[in-house]
Amino acid sequence: MKFILQLAMKNLSRYKRRTIITSVAIAFGLMMFIIVDSILRGAQVESVRNLRWYETASLRIYDSNYWEEHYFLPLESSIKQPDKVMDIVKAEGLTATERTTFAADMILYSKDFGEDGNMSVKITAIDPSTDFDVYRYPDTLIDGRFLEPGENDGIVIGSWFAEDIGAKVGYWVTFITQGNGGFYEAFDMQIVGIVNCPNPNVNRTLIMMDKSAADSYLGMDGAVTSIDIVLDEKANLNQSAADLQAKLDQAGLSNLQVLTWRDLAQDYIAMVEAKQGGSSMILFLVFIIAAVGVSNTMLMAMYERMRELGMMRAMGMRDRDILFSFLFEAGGIGMIGATVGIALGCLVNIYLVNSGINVGFMFRDMDIGFRIQSIMRGAWSLPTILKAFFSGILLSMVVALFPIRRALKLDIPTCLHHQ
Repeated sequence: MKFILQLAMKNLSRYKRRTIITSVAIAFGLMMFIIVDSILRGAQVESVRNLRWYETASLRIYDSNYWEEHYFLPLESSIKQPDKVMDIVKAEGLTATERTTFAADMILYSKDFGEDGNMSVKITAIDPSTDFDVYRYPDTLIDGRFLEPGENDGIVIGSWFAEDIGAKVGYWVTFITQGNGGFYEAFDMQIVGIVNCPNPNVNRTLIMMDKSAADSYLGMDGAVTSIDIVLDEKANLNQSAADLQAKLDQAGLSNLQVLTWRDLAQDYIAMVEAKQGGSSMILFLVFIIAAVGVSNTMLMAMYERMRELGMMRAMGMRDRDILFSFLFEAGGIGMIGATVGIALGCLVNIYLVNSGINVGFMFRDMDIGFRIQSIMRGAWSLPTILKAFFSGILLSMVVALFPIRRALKLDIPTCLHHQ
C-alpha cells in the first residue's frame, strides 16, 4: 500500500499542469459553496434576531379563534382578560407586553403631504410603559420622540414608510377603521416620531399608537389582540410555550393559544428552507464541475499511460493495485482542490463575517424575505467546511472509478500495442 501511495503521488507531480487545472476547478466550486452557505447562514441568523427583536418577540398569546383568521386582524377574537393572563405570565418569571393590532384606511391631506390620498395600513397599539421591555425600539428613533403612556393623538412610523409617503414629524393623518362590534370610527393622529430599525419589514409598514387610545376608539373594553413575551436567546421555545399553555389551561383560559416565533413566521421559515435548497443546488453543480474535470483528467491519464499500464500488468502488478493507485491519484487531485478551495473560502469569509456586504440599495425597494436592512454578513459553519473538504476528495475518487475500470477491462497485448 505504501508503494501504491508513492506511485500515485509521483503521478501527480509528473503531470503538474493537468493536476493544477483540475484542482483549480474543484477549488473554485468549493470556495463558492462555502461563501454562499456563509452568506445565507449569516442572513438567517440576523433575520431571526431582527424578527424576535422587532416583529414577533419570542412567544405570543392569541385567542384561538384569532389565529385561525389572523390575516384579517379580527378584533372580536381578542383576549378578554389580559390582566389575568399578564399575572400568570409574570408568575412564570417572564416579561410581556399587551398589544392590539388592527387594520385601517389612512387618509393623507394636501396641506401636509402636497396632495390628498389614502391607503390601507396595519396599526399596532402598544403599551409604552412595557413594550420596550420586550421589543428593542429605544435605539431606533431618528426623529421626534416615542409615544407617551396615555397619549391619545400621537403615532410613530417607520422611516421607509415615512419616505414613501413624504411624512415628517408634526404631520397629521386621519384613520378610518371598523371597531370591535362592527361600528366605524374615524380619528385624527399626529406623527410624533420616526424610527429606523434593522428590520426592513418594520421600516416599510410600522405605525404605532398608544393602546389606551386604541381601546377607546375601537371599543375594546380593555381587551387586546395579543400578549407578546420575550425569552432568553438560549431558552427552549417549545418547552416554554408548552409550560405556559399548561398554566393557562389550569387557570380556565384554554381558549388562549401560545405560539412561538416560528409559528408566527412560517412564511419566513419556508423562504429560508427554499434558499437552503438553493445552497444544496450550488453544491450539486460543484460536484458536476468536479466530476467532469476529474473524469476527463483520469480518462486522459489512462489513455496516455495505456502502455505503461500494460507493462505493469505484464510484470505482475494486480488490477486491484493499479485501480487503487489511480484512485489515490484522483483523491490527491481532490484533496489539493478541496484544501485550496476551503482556504480561499475561509479567507473571503473572514471579511464577510467581520465587515459584510452592503446590500441596502437592493433591500430598500425589493423584499427578498430576509429581515436585513443593509449589511449582509456571513457566519462560520464547521460542518459545511468539513462537508466541502471530504466531498471534494470522495467525489474525485468516485468519478475516477469509471474510466479506470474501463481501461482495466482491456487485455495486456491491447494495452502494450496502444498508440
